[in-house]
Amino acid sequence: MPKVALYNMNAEQVGEIELCDAVFGVEINKEAVHQVVKMQLANKRQGTQSALTRAEVSGGGIKPWRQKGTGRARHGSIRSPQWTHGGIVFAPKPRDYSYTVPKKIKRLALKSAMTSKVVGNNIIVLDELKLDAPKTKTIVEMLKKFEAKKTLIVVEEACDTIYKSVRNIEGAHVLPVNNLNVYDIIKYEKFIITKGAVAKVEEVYA
Repeated sequence: MPKVALYNMNAEQVGEIELCDAVFGVEINKEAVHQVVKMQLANKRQGTQSALTRAEVSGGGIKPWRQKGTGRARHGSIRSPQWTHGGIVFAPKPRDYSYTVPKKIKRLALKSAMTSKVVGNNIIVLDELKLDAPKTKTIVEMLKKFEAKKTLIVVEEACDTIYKSVRNIEGAHVLPVNNLNVYDIIKYEKFIITKGAVAKVEEVYA
C-alpha cells in the first residue's frame, strides 16, 4: 500500500496515511482516462450551433438571369452555397453530443487518475479542512504553504463555507467527494483531499 504524509492546514506533517492499492495503486490506463475525459467534454457541449441551409435562407426565389445567351454561368438562385449570403452546404443544426462509456471504464479511469497523482507526488492529504466562516485568505495561505497553484480540493461533503472561501481563488476548485471526476483530477496539477474523503473514495471504489 502506498504511504503518503498526512498534513494539517498549516502544511505541517502530523502523521502518515496508508492508501488503498485497489484505488491509489492501480496500473495507470491512459486509454481509459482518454475515453472518459473525451466523454465528459462531449457531454458538456451545449449543442446549440446552428446555420441556415439554402432552403432556409430568405430570398432567391427567382432565377437571377436567363439560362443561355448572357455569357455568364448558369444559376437558379442567388441563395446557392457559392453565392455571398447563400446557404451553408452541410449546415450544423442543434444536436445532442452526449454519450456514455461502460461503468467499468469510468471506474478504471478514476482510479488511474488518482494513482497518477500519487505516482507524480502531487497528492496532499489533510487531516481535516474546517472553517468557522468563509475566509478566502485562510485558503490562499494554505495553498501558498503547500506551493499549490492549480489545485483541486476534495472534501467529504458539500460545504458552503469552504466553497465560498475557494470560489474566488484563481486556479483553485473545490468538489465534494461524490462529485469527483476524471476530468477535474487531470485538469488540476495538485490534488488536495481530506482524510475523510479518502475513506469515502476507498469505500466506494476499493
